[in-house]
Amino acid sequence: MTSQTHSVPTADQIRRAPKVLLHDHLDGGLRPGTIVELAREQGYENLPETEPDKLGVWFREAADSGSLERYLETFAHTCAVMQTREALFRVAAECAVDLAEDGVVYAEVRYAPEQHLEGGLTLEEVVEAVNAGFREGERRARENGHRIRVGALLTAMRHAARSLEIAELANAYRDSGVVGFDIAGAEAGYPPTRHLDAFEYLKRENNHFTIHAGEAFGLPSIWQALQWCGADRLGHGVRIIDDIEVADDGSVKLGRLAAYVRDKRIPLEMCPSSNLQTGAAASIGEHPIGLLRTLHFRATVNTDNRLMSGTSMSREFELLTEAFDYTLDDMQWFTVNAMKSAFIPFDERLAMINEVIKPGYAELRSEWLFQQTATTSGSSRTEG
Repeated sequence: MTSQTHSVPTADQIRRAPKVLLHDHLDGGLRPGTIVELAREQGYENLPETEPDKLGVWFREAADSGSLERYLETFAHTCAVMQTREALFRVAAECAVDLAEDGVVYAEVRYAPEQHLEGGLTLEEVVEAVNAGFREGERRARENGHRIRVGALLTAMRHAARSLEIAELANAYRDSGVVGFDIAGAEAGYPPTRHLDAFEYLKRENNHFTIHAGEAFGLPSIWQALQWCGADRLGHGVRIIDDIEVADDGSVKLGRLAAYVRDKRIPLEMCPSSNLQTGAAASIGEHPIGLLRTLHFRATVNTDNRLMSGTSMSREFELLTEAFDYTLDDMQWFTVNAMKSAFIPFDERLAMINEVIKPGYAELRSEWLFQQTATTSGSSRTEG
């Protein structure tokens, strides 16, 4: 007989399994219906569709179009309706609720405060509105029978010049719901070394930061993020595969950078569906995460932009189990990796692993025993 431990989990089991999310953009995860309602309330008339289902399709198709301009346009629409305290509060609360209903027990959700100032809010007011929304979402989730903890990552845009200001903001709110810092935006032409003052400041303050690197640009972006900037994690990092050689006989040779990333257990915030949209892999089956899991890199599974990719954490794991025959053991491995890599204190990470994640997967595995008992009992009655 084959134990559930060694068989592909069902979609229902994947949904119920405790999951940890480290790379999710707040402005990339709005509900289409919320966008329509906020646009109507705020008088925003530039939406390409005003019917929620059609709008959701438009976002996914725009992200899949292969046009960078059209892809960036999608965020112009979401950010446009996130310029008031009420809108930010609502979007953050709904984000927490949606993730909790998908089985996410811990999430770090990132956003760029500098992109939400057009309505007159200050940077501080943006952060406080989003933090309040996350707390409200956690409360609603508990009322619905789910548990989730959400931390915020404050993002600075690579092409702008406010990274030190945003880093100082992240540090000011580090005890009030903000768990770290990030930079995002186009990699080519905007290397992370342009923001060294922000990273040096955060290191002096013993604070945490991740850097979008190795998604579209390649190994130099990863090298700079680690060796010049000192990133704790790599946002995506999928191009580390370019420093790994696989011979015809299946033997593997790691380059200096790939070996360093694996040896130092540097977390990779991998987003399979999103990576397909940006051309990092031709299919889920060809995604580097398969090899990186085999080689025991600190790989994690993430959503990136749930609206644009039409995805969820459960959907990402469904795709991976279909492509690689991953089991509950594999899911737990990715989830523990993510929790180990979270930007909260060690004792809290350990408690989440030992008291929430491992018991959750053990319960799912135990279902196989009862299913087998029921099957055996039914067979015995029939034979009798």
